Amino acid sequence: MPILLQTILLLLIANIFMTFAWYAHLKDLSDKPLYIAILVSWGIAFIEYLFQIPANRIGFTQLNLAQLKILQEVLTLAVFIPFSIFYMNQPIKLDYLWAGLCLMGAVYFIFKS
Repeated sequence: MPILLQTILLLLIANIFMTFAWYAHLKDLSDKPLYIAILVSWGIAFIEYLFQIPANRIGFTQLNLAQLKILQEVLTLAVFIPFSIFYMNQPIKLDYLWAGLCLMGAVYFIFKS
């Protein structure tokens, strides 16, 4: 499997876990004490690191640091939008489109060379 595809898949999985670690407690653990939400989120974040660290190590063999970061940000938005709409029941916003367009510009400039 090509290195770029490996990197994207691992970062995508990592972003799914991290999005849940950062935001799912707002819906699922809002009635629990803060320390419970923190411990659960840390547990989820640990799983995220099992994918994120290898993704960056693999990706860094062919991508530079800025390219890795922009790729990660694009994947974060790609995960966050469906998460916020379908899991958190937030309304679709035009802001998502504008943010996506800005990130596509960032991708263009960081990978153009």
